[in-house]
Amino acid sequence: MHQSAVREIDYDNPPFPLTAIDREILATKDEDYHRVTWDELRQITANNTLEQLKRLPSDLRRYLAWCYDIKNRYGSITTFVIQERLHWTPEPAPAGSGPVFAHHSDVPFADRRDYAVLPNDWPYGFEPGIKHLLVWSKTPIAVDDQLGDVTPESRRLIEEFVERHFIRALGEGGRDRVLWFKNWVKLQSVRGVDHVHVLVRYPPDDLLKEWTERDDI
Repeated sequence: MHQSAVREIDYDNPPFPLTAIDREILATKDEDYHRVTWDELRQITANNTLEQLKRLPSDLRRYLAWCYDIKNRYGSITTFVIQERLHWTPEPAPAGSGPVFAHHSDVPFADRRDYAVLPNDWPYGFEPGIKHLLVWSKTPIAVDDQLGDVTPESRRLIEEFVERHFIRALGEGGRDRVLWFKNWVKLQSVRGVDHVHVLVRYPPDDLLKEWTERDDI
């Protein structure tokens, strides 16, 4: 999905709104960028200060160019993800609503056929050794009406899923090697398809393969 050559983007007319931090990063060189450490990730996810997660400057430039091209070709990033990454078929839905998918359970992550685990093609600027995965859910994940953050019940369901799907597989010490978060609605670049970010420190290749096997299509 990454571009071999970076398209010049008009930052006054970007494919998605740029924050002041985004513009500061775009003016930074990769060698001057501070990569987020695992300990810092612990604090960010614990405090829910997700706006601190940013991409490497060169990756952010490529991501902007990629978003521009994808929106021109598919109309939206969401459409691209559904068609080309998830290969899911949305159900008919009322005009103006987000995509709706048939699912086997109304409880998120209760049925293996209702979710998919994929690598994040555009991860944030982490220190080496951290694998960034996305868990996409056909079943809606309830959020609050303010920031669009997960409800207490949704948080419990996600934590139970992360425990049984990722942490247990890593064995002893696994709990110290897995973090998760769900972006508030206003921070999401792919809106309308519920997904959770899972960060794993030094995961074995065989587990990555097992985690990303598809039972949903």
